[in-house]
Amino acid sequence: MKHVWAMGMLIAVAVCGVAQAAEPPTFSDEVVRIVQERCQTCHRPSEHAPFSLITYADVYKRRVDIRDQIEWRTMPPWKPVPGFGSFLESRRLSDAEVATILKWIDAGAPEGDRAKLPPPRVFPTGWALGPPDHVLEMSAPYTVPARAGDVYRCFVVPTNFPEDRWVSRVEYAPGDRKAVHHVLAYIDTGSAAQALQRGAGGAGYPCFGGPGFLPAGGLGGWAPGIGPREQPDGVAWLLPAGATVVLQVHYNNSGPQARTDRTQAALYFAKSPIDKRHRSIPILNHAFTIPAGEKRYEVRAAWTVPPGRDMHATGITPHMHLLGRDMKVTATYPDGSVRPLIHIDDWDFHWQANYTFAEPVPLPSGTRIDMVAVFDNSAESKRQPSKPPRAVSWGEGTTDEMALVFVSITVDGERVGWRPR
Repeated sequence: MKHVWAMGMLIAVAVCGVAQAAEPPTFSDEVVRIVQERCQTCHRPSEHAPFSLITYADVYKRRVDIRDQIEWRTMPPWKPVPGFGSFLESRRLSDAEVATILKWIDAGAPEGDRAKLPPPRVFPTGWALGPPDHVLEMSAPYTVPARAGDVYRCFVVPTNFPEDRWVSRVEYAPGDRKAVHHVLAYIDTGSAAQALQRGAGGAGYPCFGGPGFLPAGGLGGWAPGIGPREQPDGVAWLLPAGATVVLQVHYNNSGPQARTDRTQAALYFAKSPIDKRHRSIPILNHAFTIPAGEKRYEVRAAWTVPPGRDMHATGITPHMHLLGRDMKVTATYPDGSVRPLIHIDDWDFHWQANYTFAEPVPLPSGTRIDMVAVFDNSAESKRQPSKPPRAVSWGEGTTDEMALVFVSITVDGERVGWRPR
């Protein structure tokens, strides 16, 4: 009898253990932590997303949409394909996070014990990096009309620095986060940007495809969920004396009210010795014409690291327009081995970004970087701007195209030799 009783107790304990293990996740204990970390950067009051995901009621109301979006991997928005490069600040949900949310929804989306709720996520106000050395600001506010949809505007900001400046950190502050989708910053050492501004009149000039000139460099950019841009020790952006910074701002306003923005960029100058300059290498092909109706048209470009100049890649920025469908960038080393840098298989012009590698990627002398861009110029293309489709070539306009990737690099062994005074 003792053996029977003991066996019964073991079975009961095992059954209880299975029952406890099978308990579904709850919002208060597990799901809210994922939502705070992965969703609330955008889905909160005063941010660009169309609704908030702060409370249990918020998330429960959207549970069906959330299921669809995470199964399709469209939210949180993160375009790089897993396994093709490793990047900082990835917004992609892990498989475990997806499984937890799906189990929660399948179980009826229980709230759970409110006593287990973590503290609300607190978002910083003001400059996260502290008081800046210099603030770049649009010369005047810009008003985005009601129901304007997507608007791309470039704002010319003269620096008026009498000498070169080495910038180690940059932080962006959109003036109206409800309207600003993303920001990219370009450096112009000539007069092209100011000429474009004079020709447009008013605040800024329209710039759908790019800034309208070949930039001498950049200063990173901003998108929801992307923090301040910081260079490693000994590395900095060079902002030449008298240079102009152009802020390309992508606005999106589908609402019934006009929105007013005055985006700023805070510069933090290097305070310690600089040996390496952050550079951007454009790899492009502008000699193409995509035939009307072509479903899958490939454009290729390549660039080889010069002899005797070993490098490291620190980031990458793919760029196409509305017909872009797929872009893959690889590095082929001198020994023939291939390293994937980035692959975006569902290109969306409105979700382009600068991607920073988790670790710098070595590019020894003789390494070839290959870009393959694929375009869909068929009538069925989901972002086809021309009806009916027409032949499309390189250009800055909405109905033109580009096949371009910027690779951010540093040169091994470089000794800029800048020292703070």
